[in-house]
Amino acid sequence: MDRKDQQPAAPRAPANRTVVLGVLAATAAVLLVQAASGTSSRLVLLLVFLPALMAGLGTIAQTVAVSVWVTAVVVLHSLVVPPGDLPARLGTLVGVVAAEAAAIGLCARRVRRERQLSRMRQSAVALQRQLLRPLPVTTPDVRLDGLYRPVEEDAMVGGDLYDVAETPHGTRVLVGDVQGKGLPAIGTGFAVLSAFREAAFREARLPAVADALEAAVERHNAYAVQSGEQERFVTATVLCVGGPDGNGTGNGNRNGTGEGARTGEGDGSATEVRAVNCGHLSPYLLHADGRVEPVPLDAGIPLGLAALAAPGEPRPVRRFALPGDGVLVLLTDGITEAQDASGTFYPVEQGLADLAATPADALPEALDRRARRWSGGHSRDDVTVLALRPAP
Repeated sequence: MDRKDQQPAAPRAPANRTVVLGVLAATAAVLLVQAASGTSSRLVLLLVFLPALMAGLGTIAQTVAVSVWVTAVVVLHSLVVPPGDLPARLGTLVGVVAAEAAAIGLCARRVRRERQLSRMRQSAVALQRQLLRPLPVTTPDVRLDGLYRPVEEDAMVGGDLYDVAETPHGTRVLVGDVQGKGLPAIGTGFAVLSAFREAAFREARLPAVADALEAAVERHNAYAVQSGEQERFVTATVLCVGGPDGNGTGNGNRNGTGEGARTGEGDGSATEVRAVNCGHLSPYLLHADGRVEPVPLDAGIPLGLAALAAPGEPRPVRRFALPGDGVLVLLTDGITEAQDASGTFYPVEQGLADLAATPADALPEALDRRARRWSGGHSRDDVTVLALRPAP
């Protein structure tokens, strides 16, 4: 899903033609009912609701125009069918003008608030683009499609994070989930992303990248304590495809002889992937024949909790093969923790098997739709789904 296309749309006012036709129709209906009633009731005063309606839907100019029209109709009707005395006429006119002035004021206030909200959402979109790279992304090694959906529908960013970096060491991919969700988790997520964007290029070894992320979370938590905020941990998986050293050859070529290189083109040959898991969900490997295979990664210690591990113990690297026609699916727990009415979690493995025929670029949204249907549309957490496959 390309977030570039998701610009915040300002509420659109009804077209002037629609407003004119609606006001004329409402005026004709009220006057006809007034005439047919044969009573002295002032049904024409019902027209004062038209400016109130426009105050909630239209522009200031439309509200003013409708108010002027209603005032003119009420005045003309009072001349044709006058109330009993002059004070009654004046009271009617003053009441109508006061109601319409209030409607215009409310419309101006609504328009001002909508403009402020639009500016805030534009700022949120700009922030989101800085935090999360728009998808899809294609590098010499991989094609990455995906979906990112915060649990707060009006938010642009949440507690999930991901990034892709095409580096001299290969294409490196990060997916993670900050403890908590929504706006409070953004600061920790930004610290992790910033560290990844530096370490992915600087560090030749994948565990060293994970160590840099660990250090970033520790520094952020230290700052959070000083600021009176909550310390957080982050579950994450860091992967690498391509670059030197993946097949044990140490060639470092990007032409098919180095790390993660494929041994053939278009024949179903495999690409080697390296992964370091920091307490995150293991990915799933979706084969072309419909088989779904969970990739067994070491559980690992979440970022920010390295003190729980044995001193000096390095984070293990897991190597596995990605078939040329396979798709590696990376998730956060917004999918896995979707529950139905009975409290049963969404069966991700079965859901992926049912979607085996779905193109990789449509797979993330299709999986998210199924999980939302499973949970009755109630999201419990931010959702990130990434579909990684060897580059064509």
